[in-house]
This record gives sequence, structure tokens and C-alpha cells, in this order.
Amino acid sequence: MFLIINGDDYVDLPTPLSVAGLLTHLGLPEKKIAVERNLEIVPKSIFKDTMLTDGDRLEIIHFIGGG
Repeated sequence: MFLIINGDDYVDLPTPLSVAGLLTHLGLPEKKIAVERNLEIVPKSIFKDTMLTDGDRLEIIHFIGGG
């Protein structure tokens, strides 16, 4: 599968692949993450149910706390 993630091309990703599966594949924790798929925010409650398709454009934002 081919995806564009944060402006970078990712090829040869496994299929089928959900948003949750992609985060696991990339080594990112689901907590403190926001995902936009094709200009629409994906609610965390449906990360496991949202299946990605070839050519999807994603923006993944990882929030970091500080103080």
C-alpha cells in the first residue's frame, strides 16, 4: 500500500491496515496522537476500525508535554 504521511511517501506498507495498525507499524503510541486522513480528523475511538486505502494522505501529530 502507498500512503503519504506528513508529506512523505510511504510504500510497501502491509494491507489491510487500520489507523491503529499504522501507528503500531510506525512505532507511535496512540496516546497524545492526532490523525487527519484526507483532510478529516479521525477520532481516537475509531482508530482500530478506520481502514486505510492506497493513496490516502495522512497528517500525524504527536503532542509532547512540557513544563
